[in-house]
Amino acid sequence: MIVHIVMFQFKEENKVANIENVVEKLEALEEKIDVLLSMEVGVDFNGSERAFDLALYSTFETKEDLKTYATHPEHLKVVQLIKEVTSESKVVDYIKN
Repeated sequence: MIVHIVMFQFKEENKVANIENVVEKLEALEEKIDVLLSMEVGVDFNGSERAFDLALYSTFETKEDLKTYATHPEHLKVVQLIKEVTSESKVVDYIKN
């Protein structure tokens, strides 16, 4: 199984509304992209200076499925939105045994 984790830091302008919008759009992808096995979206409550605002945890059967997800038109729409409202992101992809 492939695990895909992304963390996002949002811009301050309209931060709360933008986080809510992105959460809604990301969660909707589960029904739109069949190679996406599972997805969990979490909003940080800690607020420490080390914390990012939002984390995405998703799983896929294969690396090829992750690639399919990454290039899927519905995913790309959300990516475009995220690029507009975030200032930073970090990603980790790994194989879960």
